Amino acid sequence: MSEQAGSSAPAPRHHKPKPFAPIDFEPFAGGADPARVSEAAHLAAQALVRRGRDSDDPKVTRRLVKLADEQGLEAIAEMWAESPARSLPGALWRLYALRAATIQDPERISVYFKAGKDTAQVSHVVAGAAEPPGADEMKSMADAILSGAFDGDFDVALERSAAFCRVVALGQATLADGAEHSNANHASKLTRNSHLLVKTAEDLEHAANAWRLGELD
Repeated sequence: MSEQAGSSAPAPRHHKPKPFAPIDFEPFAGGADPARVSEAAHLAAQALVRRGRDSDDPKVTRRLVKLADEQGLEAIAEMWAESPARSLPGALWRLYALRAATIQDPERISVYFKAGKDTAQVSHVVAGAAEPPGADEMKSMADAILSGAFDGDFDVALERSAAFCRVVALGQATLADGAEHSNANHASKLTRNSHLLVKTAEDLEHAANAWRLGELD
């Protein structure tokens, strides 16, 4: 579209591309009300996690996976952010958040992880039966799950992600203790983040158990 010189008409406004919205996932027409957004979030989560498995509606599953591939994880994760913590989309949101944090500052996450492992000495002290993955493996595992390419035991992956959270949380708590007198504000932030990560671990562990029982949706 071009403009003629001297025209009094206002210049055309350039709009940003329309962001990907939950409504784009819906196989039917209608407004994006909370119930439909929730349904779309669950459909997208099931399409990714159950990729390659039996589906009640393979056509819809293929469509959702295609949209996920085209639009990217960031857009889809926005739908999952408001999902209940102990649900399939809620679990995937937590995996996405862990992945994002690891990508954003891998060195810091590795420092926390090492401090947690060194403090625990034996990972099972904080991680139960699951062997916690390191930062690189955590990212790779999350990438596989969130792209629909994961073909392992989903419950085990959730438990290992929970173990990762617990080790990192322990590392944060340990470093907070050491910084309490020299930098109280930093110590307080580390302690707060540690508590949040423990809660995330508990949510992922609950999701793993629900998956085994066939109750995670």
